[in-house]
Amino acid sequence: MTGCLELTDVSVFFDEVEVIRELSLGILQGEFVAVVGPSGCGKTTLLNLVAGFERPSLGSVECHGQVRMVYQEDGLFPWATVTENIALGLRHIGDRRERKRQIGDLLRLIRIEGFEHHYPRQLSGGMRQLVELARALAGGSDVLLMDEPFSALDYLTRLRMRNELARLLSEMPRTAVLVTHDIEEAAQLADRIVVLTQRPARIRHEFTISTPRPREPTNPEVVDAVRRILAELNVESGAGQH
Repeated sequence: MTGCLELTDVSVFFDEVEVIRELSLGILQGEFVAVVGPSGCGKTTLLNLVAGFERPSLGSVECHGQVRMVYQEDGLFPWATVTENIALGLRHIGDRRERKRQIGDLLRLIRIEGFEHHYPRQLSGGMRQLVELARALAGGSDVLLMDEPFSALDYLTRLRMRNELARLLSEMPRTAVLVTHDIEEAAQLADRIVVLTQRPARIRHEFTISTPRPREPTNPEVVDAVRRILAELNVESGAGQH
């Protein structure tokens, strides 16, 4: 696999506050990397650097390909239908028939046919996140960035959404970067988990999960990774899971 994202000796300062310190991280094309760490350590700032929303104070960030973001809060436009929201991810396609065909493919992919003309307020939280994922996957984007995409959902819905995300990425492969507080989610979904220190963020440890996706939360490698990650965070924070 070739390199897709590369952060080299990156430091970020907001006024006098050092948020990230000399952090280097490479992500391969097609790899799924999760970033975890104590609350307020700079995880979202790291994601914003990759997205191009923030610039490093020192160091460099290289991202090869088109980037799409899925946010923690519901990012759908409330005045637009499911079809219209997904179409926003395809607005660069001039051919109306081709755009319609791709919208149909995405609706089938997320398995919510029959809701094409519904508005976000008429959908469950899980369905809204599926529509947002479809919009982010639309149009052949190369990199999918996710900032706590399932945090507002109940536990059972989060479990289902993890399986849905793994399925979507198997059908439409992308390089994926997930920022999450949910250690189990990181271990169940990611090929590699990056554990950050307290602010200013540095990489404390990295874990690789070799079991192919999708994985169950009870998979022995997932359970062991959760235990080891929590141990790392306990050493750093002294307060357990964040």
